[in-house]
Amino acid sequence: MSEPGRCPWAGADGPRPDPLMVAYHDDEWGRPITDDTGLFERLVLESFQAGLSWSTILRKREAFRAAFRDFDPAVVAAFDDGDRARLTADAGIVRNRAKIGATIGNADGFLAICRERGSFDAYLRTIIPEPPRPLPADALGGSIPASTPSSIALSKDLVAHGFRFVGPTITYAFMQSVGLVDDHLPGCFRYGG
Repeated sequence: MSEPGRCPWAGADGPRPDPLMVAYHDDEWGRPITDDTGLFERLVLESFQAGLSWSTILRKREAFRAAFRDFDPAVVAAFDDGDRARLTADAGIVRNRAKIGATIGNADGFLAICRERGSFDAYLRTIIPEPPRPLPADALGGSIPASTPSSIALSKDLVAHGFRFVGPTITYAFMQSVGLVDDHLPGCFRYGG
């Protein structure tokens, strides 16, 4: 019995498939997330991924969860200088001071949006109101865009709310991750569903 087809980035067809990447592709990527903690986690992880491979972030995910207290935005927003020092000393995560500082500040912005809109999901639906649709079979020659007009709009609005490390490419990866767009490619067993 042959393996199902997958999007090339999952690495399932390479000489040494990465089980974390394959499981993430199969079980998480593109599946809708609507709860605030789950959305905050994905936004944080996508921000930390900037300049790194996604497999690096997946390998450190459990350490990130422990370090950022299960991504509870209220807890992260209350982090102080001691927490910043703890995070920059934690070899289990990406110890980038700017990204750590941005995450703590972004937690404040995240909570403000939740108070204003009722939830982060409700906020996202005002910027990306359309339900996700799969890419047409002949779209873009089988490649996925790095950003879209919706990711640019989301990035600009998040920046206006005081967020950092949320450029259009990061916000598009976030949108893909939480099911706001459906970018599984034709030939992938998850395409269109």
